[in-house]
Amino acid sequence: MTYLFATILLILVIILRSPKIKGMIGESSVRHKLGKLNPKEYTVMHDIMIQRPDGKTSQIDHVVVSRYGVFVIETKNYTGWIVGGEKSEYWTQVIYKRKERLYNPIRQNYGHVKALESFLEDETIPFISIIAFSTRADLKLEPMSIDVVYTTRLVSTIQKYKNVRLSEDQKDRVHKALSVKTLHTREERKKHVADIKGNLKEKAALASAGICPRCNGKLVERRGKSGMFMGCSSYPRCRFTKVN
Repeated sequence: MTYLFATILLILVIILRSPKIKGMIGESSVRHKLGKLNPKEYTVMHDIMIQRPDGKTSQIDHVVVSRYGVFVIETKNYTGWIVGGEKSEYWTQVIYKRKERLYNPIRQNYGHVKALESFLEDETIPFISIIAFSTRADLKLEPMSIDVVYTTRLVSTIQKYKNVRLSEDQKDRVHKALSVKTLHTREERKKHVADIKGNLKEKAALASAGICPRCNGKLVERRGKSGMFMGCSSYPRCRFTKVN
């Protein structure tokens, strides 16, 4: 019995340490928090997937439709220090002495906003981007013009916007469009994952060939505080960097 209990406990620990499971737990926590918003003022939607004009797809964690604007929320369930700037291509995750790069979530969510703008075909809709990190992370970020907050402050961040910018009719039309026209099938979601992997491979191939994947400029070697790196020759217009 003791051996069986220890085995079950070990399996549970392994499962709970899985990044996928941690992400699911984090998303569930955010859904619970957003559920505290007044439903008369805010319509909350989760896991929105829409098709872009180029045929690719965008998956959006959470959308909150209100008279104060349409909140587009990207959630991150990282641990360790998170270091970065608003205009950086990548941010850095630091866990003890190990460093990992993550694509700037502000840029990621900007892509979601542009996809929504095109999908809804209404330039009058005000979108508000919010990046929400779990409290497992320790944010060490430069000053931002975009809201980058802990999930514990997500609801209060949404509620700080008080200027009415959408009519009830606009609010209802946005909600209806996102409820009816979004993608839901397993095949569509598999295509979304394939699109992401293909885009990353394309960028990596360009960078390896000495071409800036953002503007197609030439990558040149530069020296920074942390050593040598490859940067776009079009700097400061283009700030793409690649660590050697």
